[in-house]
Amino acid sequence: MVRRRMADPTSAPGRRVPAAVLWDMDGTLVDTEPYWIASEFALAERLGAQWSREHALTLVGRDLLVAGRYIREHMGIDLTPEEIVEDLLDGVVERVRLRVPWRPGAVDLLAMLHEAGMPCALVTMSYQRFVAPILEHLPPETFRAVVTGDRIRMGKPHPEPYLTAAAALGVHPEDCVAIEDSVTGVTSAETAGCRVLVVPNHVAVPEGPRRVFRDTLAGLTLDELYALCA
Repeated sequence: MVRRRMADPTSAPGRRVPAAVLWDMDGTLVDTEPYWIASEFALAERLGAQWSREHALTLVGRDLLVAGRYIREHMGIDLTPEEIVEDLLDGVVERVRLRVPWRPGAVDLLAMLHEAGMPCALVTMSYQRFVAPILEHLPPETFRAVVTGDRIRMGKPHPEPYLTAAAALGVHPEDCVAIEDSVTGVTSAETAGCRVLVVPNHVAVPEGPRRVFRDTLAGLTLDELYALCA
């Protein structure tokens, strides 16, 4: 299958600037999925349960309580989903405080968007206490809105996270570009009405009419990003 790639911004008729750029975090801004997976395996080992990489990849991009219920069922452990989530958060927060694993090109693109005055929002299913130590490494106001999984009712793949982010910025989601790496996140953004730049990481993402694919954010220019609104 031939993937649809970035259009040439100089030849795209009707090109316009998006109202905002909405960013996923895990796997898109930072490559923290290995931290989550390591924490899941550590939990399983500590409780004498079985776990697999296939199970772990099934949870990429999911709401944390959904993940907690899945882990409870498939590990067969006597913890509540909430207790499981808190245990995993302890592990990933500890790891991210030691090193933030930025995705290639992400920080550079954020800096260009900030310099251009483009509103950005962070839209993540991670909880605030995990997001905070990552945001500490970025300049103030890098994100004008931050939507976390513990502050919404319905997580990805439901559109609520992206609808909430657009509303917080005072823009229409149809006028926004979302940057995502997983099927769950892409579905959430696409259902909300956003155009989506897909940069796959740990899981494959299928083609879609509102999806444009790129292997990496490294070297991406604002004109190329804005071409998504053509």
